Amino acid sequence: MRKIFVSGHFNILHTGHIRLLQFAKELGDVLIVGIESDRIAGEAAHINEKFRLEGVKLNNLVDEVILVDEPIVDFVKRIKPDIIVKGKEHELIFNPEKAILDEYGGKLVFSSGETIFSSLELIKKEFELTQNNIGIKLPIEYLNRHQIKKINLAQILTKFANLEICVIGDLIIDEYISCQALGMSQEDPTIVISPIDSRKFVGGAGIVAAHAAGLGANVNFISVVGNDNIYEYAKDKLSEYGVDFHLEIDNNRPTTLKQRYRCANKTMLRVSHLHQNAISIELQDNIYNYLLKIIDKINVLVFSDFNYGCLPQTLVDKIISLANLHNVYLAADSQSSSQIGDIARFKKMNLITPTETEARISTRNKEDGLIIMADKLKNISDPKSILLKLGENGLLIHTSIDNHTEWQTDKIDALNPFPKDVSGAGDSLLITSAMATACGANIWESAILGSLAAAIQVGRVGNIPMQLNELKSQIL
Repeated sequence: MRKIFVSGHFNILHTGHIRLLQFAKELGDVLIVGIESDRIAGEAAHINEKFRLEGVKLNNLVDEVILVDEPIVDFVKRIKPDIIVKGKEHELIFNPEKAILDEYGGKLVFSSGETIFSSLELIKKEFELTQNNIGIKLPIEYLNRHQIKKINLAQILTKFANLEICVIGDLIIDEYISCQALGMSQEDPTIVISPIDSRKFVGGAGIVAAHAAGLGANVNFISVVGNDNIYEYAKDKLSEYGVDFHLEIDNNRPTTLKQRYRCANKTMLRVSHLHQNAISIELQDNIYNYLLKIIDKINVLVFSDFNYGCLPQTLVDKIISLANLHNVYLAADSQSSSQIGDIARFKKMNLITPTETEARISTRNKEDGLIIMADKLKNISDPKSILLKLGENGLLIHTSIDNHTEWQTDKIDALNPFPKDVSGAGDSLLITSAMATACGANIWESAILGSLAAAIQVGRVGNIPMQLNELKSQIL
């Protein structure tokens, strides 16, 4: 096994580092990265060694990350790598490692591509953005209109820890593959890219469950997976997020994997590995029987439906009947992007959160305005409240009061003017709003908390579980 070694400060893992690591990885079998400790790096360490170490560990190119708390030449003597890779800027200066390498036949190789990036400049830029308060802002007029006080919103969040939540739906693993654009092919009109990094995230109904756990609730997650490596990854991550799970294995399908190829913060291509056929009667029975065992302790049940076969209508109807018998709060989302769903098939929910497109699909209505169309959706599926997601135009709230005899409507504009990745906004909105309403918040309070969660989520790339302190920091 050829050992390749790279060392440095790695204050922020930027594109130059990724290119260097990719080059190093291609030279051998095992890539070892040494992170100079705060003591060794001195003033060059702008970020604590713990966070620098964790940042590099997240990169899939790296096989082993070691904190180096001794002179680098002494470390090289001990591990004896076959090749040391350094940036091109080191080629014309003295490199003390070379003498050690020469002693046992190792090589020193230089790679270009790192010097045009600066971790310190990236840190300064992030600090300036924070200081200028660019980002999420609460809609003061909306708060005043509904007599919502910030302290009341904060008090709602403290009740999340009392919730017992069950999320049921399609588990998805999202993989983000960062690429370098090489240009146009000379053979045909095709853009050529080169992958430089890959990161996986739990998505679909799995991230809804992870959000709930991150917000403090006790969470049970039920889904269907294939018998593959992606399933193993999902188990590890769900355990890490503190989610209890029951995953039925279907040997006739893969665990759903969605890959996004991205260049310069733009998604160029999506590739989905999935089956959309309904799960078998046997698996449906297994899910229902498991739910029977835990239904007594559940007070919130969330359907997170991506229409990949985990929630056939027969199973949905049985679960709704069971939940109603036990007075369980019900919420549902049924996504229709590359696939077709029907949010109206989830009857008598406390809360549904469709997009405008999903609502129009369910109502077969392309002409009417949003309020009329939302009211028609209410007549079909009879939810207590609808949060209609309008993308960059924000959120429409349509709700019943006075025992279904009157309906009220309002709107919240999108709260984050600088979104980076909108793919997880709906999931965070769904679970946060449902949890708030289940804790006694009115729909106006629940909608603003859900909108805040969505604003936080779109401000980062990839599905990362929401944390309670993130929401609190936007309120207080």
